[in-house]
Amino acid sequence: MRMRLALLAVVLGLWAVGVLAAPVVLVHGDSLSAAYGIPRDQGWVALLQRRLAEEGLPHRVVNASVSGETTAGGLHRLPALIGAHRPALLILALGANDGLRGLPLEQTAANLEAMIERAKRDRIRVLLVGMHLPPNYGPAHTRKFHALFREVAQRQQVALVPFLLEGMATRRELFLADGLHPNAAAQARLLDNVWPELVPLLR
Repeated sequence: MRMRLALLAVVLGLWAVGVLAAPVVLVHGDSLSAAYGIPRDQGWVALLQRRLAEEGLPHRVVNASVSGETTAGGLHRLPALIGAHRPALLILALGANDGLRGLPLEQTAANLEAMIERAKRDRIRVLLVGMHLPPNYGPAHTRKFHALFREVAQRQQVALVPFLLEGMATRRELFLADGLHPNAAAQARLLDNVWPELVPLLR
């Protein structure tokens, strides 16, 4: 009995070491990354974990995304998330709710930059994920909103996914009834939009 318990302890210890040693990819986003309206295991972040395994990559994905989150809320939460998970890589997918709420673009950019700088202090690689606003916000404002992600990425010298919903934003069949949140059928497309910019950061 004691031998079995000892063997079990060794196995659990090795498992724990393996899990803890695996580099962590922290996804810090809003409802688009939190799988709003669909089972969480069908969201693009869950699909990312599966693809990493299929590619033989050891990374462990932590999804810290919260529906309704703004860049201000994300900035407030980030230090604790870094402390808890010690990520090697941060996928920063916030800003959409700032835009929908009409928050100042300068503040959104400042919050994104503060989060990137906080990650850099711990040598965490960052992938920034850009967004567009619906056209009813006016062409001038929507252009400025989308451009701020590119500008932040350039100033901070981090990788950028230009638009999370690239290639699907006008396809109504890929969204839930609210017209804002991608459905389960769209999640693989979201991952495909992120993947090319993510892969170089995983090596």
